[in-house]
Amino acid sequence: MFRNQYDNDASTWSPQGRIFQVEYASEAVKQGTAVVGLKSKTHAVLVAVKRSPNELASYMKKVIRIDDHMGIAVAGLTSDARVLSNYLRTEAMRSKLVYGRPLPVGRAVSMIGDKAQTNTQEYGRRPYGVGLLVIGHDDTGPHLYEFSPSGIVSEYYGYSIGARSQSARTNLERNFNGFEDLSLNELIASGLRALRDTVQQGKQLDSMNTSIGFVGEGTKLTVLDGEETQAYLDLLDEGEAMDTE
Repeated sequence: MFRNQYDNDASTWSPQGRIFQVEYASEAVKQGTAVVGLKSKTHAVLVAVKRSPNELASYMKKVIRIDDHMGIAVAGLTSDARVLSNYLRTEAMRSKLVYGRPLPVGRAVSMIGDKAQTNTQEYGRRPYGVGLLVIGHDDTGPHLYEFSPSGIVSEYYGYSIGARSQSARTNLERNFNGFEDLSLNELIASGLRALRDTVQQGKQLDSMNTSIGFVGEGTKLTVLDGEETQAYLDLLDEGEAMDTE
């Protein structure tokens, strides 16, 4: 993409009906490492590849806890994700204080969608350069939503965003019919298989670069990093061994 006279701010339309700053923000999402989300009838799962800026730095956080019943995975500018996650946490606390109940997942996602959309119609603001996958569990069951910089939110059975995410989406489209009846461990393994398709050639998923989050019926949001993920990576290897036997 190249600079043009219609991309000075997010409130200017091009003659083709495009808002270029929103498109640029969507490109920022594609530069982030991939995250995959999927859900069954009882649980929702996020799996993500973490990136380290250099060999001397720690891995960046990809799965963020919002409340006991909700979490997000990010692809794009982490600083923008921090702003949105803090906003969601504030709204989740307000729901408990005012209404005495957890914030419904669909309402939470609609709120950040409205917040992002405002940035596309007021002069002097810019779109958030981050995409989110949001999982949660409420009275209506488990949920998986995707949030894009344009402010559009959509609910999915399985989805992926970030670099090389199309490979993961192809895997999910091929297998999503069986997700509904999977156990939690099987659901995580399915997510890891889809995530593995996004990894650069010559690299692989390991306990250092993989992050896992899940929530469900009777299960509070749990985020696993480091050695905690190894047991699920081993399940992935065991499934491959069974397929070759």
